[in-house]
Amino acid sequence: MVRDGILYALGLSVAAVLLFFVSPWLIIVPLLLALFFLWFFRDPERVIPPDPGAIVSPGDGRITDIAAIDYMGRRMRRLSMFLNVFDVHVNRSPIAGVIRGVEYRKGKFCNAMDKNCYEVNEQNIVTVEGDGQSVIFKQIAGLLARRIVFTKKIGDTVGRGERIGLIKFGSRVDVIMDAGVEMKVKIGDHVAGGSTILAVNPTLAARSAPSSAEVPSAYSGSTR
Repeated sequence: MVRDGILYALGLSVAAVLLFFVSPWLIIVPLLLALFFLWFFRDPERVIPPDPGAIVSPGDGRITDIAAIDYMGRRMRRLSMFLNVFDVHVNRSPIAGVIRGVEYRKGKFCNAMDKNCYEVNEQNIVTVEGDGQSVIFKQIAGLLARRIVFTKKIGDTVGRGERIGLIKFGSRVDVIMDAGVEMKVKIGDHVAGGSTILAVNPTLAARSAPSSAEVPSAYSGSTR
């Protein structure tokens, strides 16, 4: 449970107690809202895949776009996902590594489903470098999301799937990866933060695979 949910629920519970003395019926709305906030700010544990070269989803949501783009002078692959009000909004690091960049940009609060919102909406851009690759992900505010939370700073070491913040209410997350990654999801898929593999860096996966010399032979025993 994210602390914000507890604080909201406590405030609404106090309001319900005060309203009870006016009319018992008035407590229904604040109590329902308190339950909603406790549910909305849930933070379930996730099983983080150990696959070499894997890039996991930084959030829960539905994949809305996968495209090749030019980013900072490089050909990259961008994956976009939409988080509706019913999704878990805790964000996680897509790879293990070091936070190399954090840039907060003020902007608009257009609908997160708008294809141009990744350029004009308020957002937090995070760069993680580790194990020979660099992955950029954006926490993008939406029509309802008015607060982006990021709990790390430049220089911090993070693990794959580690919690790094959240976006309150409906929003969008973009992940920008090397153009050569092998995609493991498609448009329309629903993904879970920390546990769904979005893509695999084939170079890193191959580097971690055991060579034929390291694989024991089935006939390694002596014969007579």
